[in-house]
Amino acid sequence: MKILGVIALVLMAPASAFADALEGKRSPAEIMLEAAPEEWRTFDQEDLLYIEVATGTAVVALSDVLAPGHVKQVKTLARQGFYDGLSFYRVIDGFVAQGGDPFEERDIGDAKASLDAEFEEALSSMEATHVVSEGVDGYASTVGFARGLPVGLDREAETVWHLHCVGAFAFGRNDDRDSASTEFYITLQPQRYLDRNLTVFGRVIDGMDHIQRLRRNAPPETKDDDVGEEIITMRIGVDLPPEKQVQLEILRSDSNAFAEYWESRRNRPESFFHFRHNYVDICQLPMPIREKQTVAAE
Repeated sequence: MKILGVIALVLMAPASAFADALEGKRSPAEIMLEAAPEEWRTFDQEDLLYIEVATGTAVVALSDVLAPGHVKQVKTLARQGFYDGLSFYRVIDGFVAQGGDPFEERDIGDAKASLDAEFEEALSSMEATHVVSEGVDGYASTVGFARGLPVGLDREAETVWHLHCVGAFAFGRNDDRDSASTEFYITLQPQRYLDRNLTVFGRVIDGMDHIQRLRRNAPPETKDDDVGEEIITMRIGVDLPPEKQVQLEILRSDSNAFAEYWESRRNRPESFFHFRHNYVDICQLPMPIREKQTVAAE
């Protein structure tokens, strides 16, 4: 059974609405601080991928709504220890950090040698809410969020896909659309022109600084070349001991708090801002993520 996602779509108000008074509006930080506990969703450790490098660990939220075949593949590879000891062998400033097995020498075990592309999926697989406006993004007729991760939608084709915002987690491929298998990359800056050309199936939600700090490195041509920084381990969260798991939660994109958060980012109410753009690029909207809050016993 496919889990339904939730899409909070972008509202771009007409210019006439831009003059509305913002006095008394809450800032994004205040909205997050004051959101009710039920407006937050805790990430399932089964859907978190931990990538350990020398400086620390990056945590990737895998999509449990889109690209299920790619999610299954990376879980299989991680649980077999496929990536342990490999490296980020291609790290291009302002582009991507790519990791895996550049010389294709390692046994992939139970994983597939090639995957069917999952560039986009049927919109009917999603539960859509907060549909308010369309036609404001250069790469998609509509953009929004599916369970907190940025997505695009094509109304005519009735499809939905994940976006190449910063921290997007995807598999690389050859020219053949169905040639992805083991090599992954993480975007260091938005690369929206790649949308619907490769399969994005997750996003870094914690520890992106460790990915940004990786040594820049050109792809090695021989085994004597620099292969970049080591991937110490890659693990699925549920397979780690509790003390190594990071408990994170995200503001639900179907909540009233999220709708207010989006609006507050679109027209910042803080007194610092003297010009308000009435717009926010979807890749410039920080996902509201925090460590899971615990309620002290009375």
